[in-house]
Amino acid sequence: MNIILNSEQEKFIQSQLKKGTYSNAEQIIDCALKLLQKQEADYENWVNQTTEKVKIGLEQLEQGEKVDGETVIAQLQEKLSRLRQSTIDE
Repeated sequence: MNIILNSEQEKFIQSQLKKGTYSNAEQIIDCALKLLQKQEADYENWVNQTTEKVKIGLEQLEQGEKVDGETVIAQLQEKLSRLRQSTIDE
């Protein structure tokens, strides 16, 4: 397989080789492909988890279990505030 890189990609590969992080372009491409595989697997996992959560939520709605919109917004705002505070504390 022949791959044609654009100038930015070539510059990036050359910079990594100059740093000594990798000893050849094949290692860089191998690393990039592994990262892409991980990203794809992570995304697929996220989709599966989200699908399951939606399924559970729909089942709860069918059973009459629901929360009004104002409560949901308040819960989300509180969660966001906690996340922001934990980031500041770090």
